[in-house]
Amino acid sequence: MELNIDEIRESLPHRYPFLLVDRITDMEPGVSARGIKCVSANEMQFVGHFPGKSIMPGVLIMEALAQTGAIAILSQPENKGKLVVFGGIKDCRFKRPVVPGDVLDLSCQITGQRGNVGFGKAIATVEGEVAAMGSISFAIV
Repeated sequence: MELNIDEIRESLPHRYPFLLVDRITDMEPGVSARGIKCVSANEMQFVGHFPGKSIMPGVLIMEALAQTGAIAILSQPENKGKLVVFGGIKDCRFKRPVVPGDVLDLSCQITGQRGNVGFGKAIATVEGEVAAMGSISFAIV
């Protein structure tokens, strides 16, 4: 299942400058999602991170991964119209800088859920090279 930006906006409440997923390329509702984020020099974070050497902040890469996972959760009928919020990040690693012109390939696999609390494994790559990875937890509210 694929989603374009308009369909993503129907699921996620995030809007510019904080909507960080441009397209969902594959999804199994409640199980996993894969998407892309096209990194542009025109994005607000590059004004100050860093002048003369633009690098996408790691926290925004993790947010993009979390949004990808949230789309998988919110695509389930019982979660339609709900909000998914971060619970935590564990074992996060940043392996390469992400710069304007890169296309982030975002992947989040839901690994478990107990009630309204869930867990996922997330990985972001650029041209097949790992940029960031970690385990995330979330709550459905």
